[in-house]
Amino acid sequence: MKLPFTCFSFAVIVLLSSCSTKQSDTPLVGTWELVSATTIEKDSSFSTFDPTHKMIKIINPTHFAFLNHAINPPKDSTNQFTAGGGSYTLKDSVYTENLDYFSDKAWENHKFEFVVNISNDTLIQKGVEKVEKLGIDHIIIEKYKRVTK
Repeated sequence: MKLPFTCFSFAVIVLLSSCSTKQSDTPLVGTWELVSATTIEKDSSFSTFDPTHKMIKIINPTHFAFLNHAINPPKDSTNQFTAGGGSYTLKDSVYTENLDYFSDKAWENHKFEFVVNISNDTLIQKGVEKVEKLGIDHIIIEKYKRVTK
């Protein structure tokens, strides 16, 4: 009579292990808060970090999303929030965002390629943002601090 109990135990173990959530080995996975941002256009470089706003980027094993809002928006403000997201790929240090959703539709359906570097709790991404129909073509460098893993 040990056979049915053994089969039952094996079935329970298989069932429980199939329900567990596998953590990704990708160091990008987590929640990141923007702490600095720089834009380079032609020969000039300038900070685009706005301390009156807070932005986080959330990355799971297959998708990313970013949320940006004014910390203390004026009472009459109608648009103090932006958000976007989509799928991404990561090959070595090349991180490519496929922007499927964004508050400004003109940015949607574009790919943005970055080189990423993670050191301890800091993520730095550098790459080109180019959206021809908006006349945007510049390099951005964003620095994030890990909020959660």
